[in-house]
Amino acid sequence: MRYRAARTVFTPFLIAASIDWASVEAALRDLAAGRFSRTPPRPKLPSPGAREMSIRAGESAPAAVHGAQRDFRSRDGFGLISGKGTELVPSGATPRPALSAGVSAKALVVPEVQVLNVQPEHRLLEVARDRLRLKHYSIRTERAYLGWMERFMLAFRDSHPRDLGGQEVEQFLTVLATHGKVSASTQSQALSSLLFLYREVLGVDLPWLENVIRAKVPRRLPVVLDRREVNALLNRLDGREWLMASLLYGTGMRLMECVRLRIKDVDFSRQEIIIRNGKGAKDRITMLPRTVIESLARQIERARLEHLADLQAGFGEVYLPTALSRKYKNAAREVGWQYVFPAPRRSIDPRTGLEGRHHIDEQVLQRAVKSAVSAAGIVKIASCHTLRHSFATHLLEAGYDIRTVQELLGHADVTTTQIYTHVLNRGASGVLSPLDRQ
Repeated sequence: MRYRAARTVFTPFLIAASIDWASVEAALRDLAAGRFSRTPPRPKLPSPGAREMSIRAGESAPAAVHGAQRDFRSRDGFGLISGKGTELVPSGATPRPALSAGVSAKALVVPEVQVLNVQPEHRLLEVARDRLRLKHYSIRTERAYLGWMERFMLAFRDSHPRDLGGQEVEQFLTVLATHGKVSASTQSQALSSLLFLYREVLGVDLPWLENVIRAKVPRRLPVVLDRREVNALLNRLDGREWLMASLLYGTGMRLMECVRLRIKDVDFSRQEIIIRNGKGAKDRITMLPRTVIESLARQIERARLEHLADLQAGFGEVYLPTALSRKYKNAAREVGWQYVFPAPRRSIDPRTGLEGRHHIDEQVLQRAVKSAVSAAGIVKIASCHTLRHSFATHLLEAGYDIRTVQELLGHADVTTTQIYTHVLNRGASGVLSPLDRQ
């Protein structure tokens, strides 16, 4: 059936009477067998129309029918190939049989057909992407893992990953450290992506895993701002950026937890904020600072009016996790599911392909905080996450129990929260120097 459909698509373009039909029939069978892939439709492309192609003596029939070979480029980390021309050839091969004797050089009018020669590594990346989404990895982890997988396969392009082992993996990680100068955490991320490739995608046992040298991630103390520096930073911000930075410091939220905050998760009556799907896919509850209640209510009202305008324009759907969009048909258009900090413009969801209004880009707040740190004259290397560190440190300084701070931060283990105990009378700040005793 797939073969008949493929022949129905391509037969109208084969207008040359003396084309070598045996080669074309073989290529169509390969297409029906799944050894070829069509490119997804690319929006907003002008219609190419019909174009004339000259068939020179000695050129292959598939090349004559489907266009001259063009250059294709691969988008990093996604395994997508984009380009202008087309050619129908088996993967990894470029057969060019001669034309039959009866075909002379003539002009053919052939519409542009988007048919690609998908390389094996790109098919493997497609399988890896499906596996990552099956295990509900985040979109950021998906992009990072696919990027490292593609780099690894390009580094050893002459061999299939199944034929490689610990020596090649360790060589790849060594080059990252020596030539790429990457940090230990980046090197660990690359190793994790390769382990996912072998274990989850290829299903290969890894007896050599114990011999791979892992980079030791250094244990560093967090950068913490004192209360004067926090106030100086917040005073350099205004409007939406001030509200978001105040929430980071006043609630201990992470940056992405703040930008992904939904309207339904803000409880003004109980003065609580429910943080959904935090790090480790965990939910938790944190306090709602009284200082930001009025400003947050105004921001929610602006988001609600913006959502009503989108509904009147025929849009208004927002991204919903997992299968909630199928379970609750109208939930994506409800006000409660909208983001507290929506993006200024609508965009296309990369997974569903639907146009809607996503949350604001986190780089907006990152750039604002960086400018505020510089304007406030703070010499510490502070960022948005520094406000979270300051939140935990100041709570411990105020005498709150470390278990309470652990729950507010969403740490799975209290040992992670203990890194902030350096501000208590247990570290260098609690010891009197012998020089001061003289």
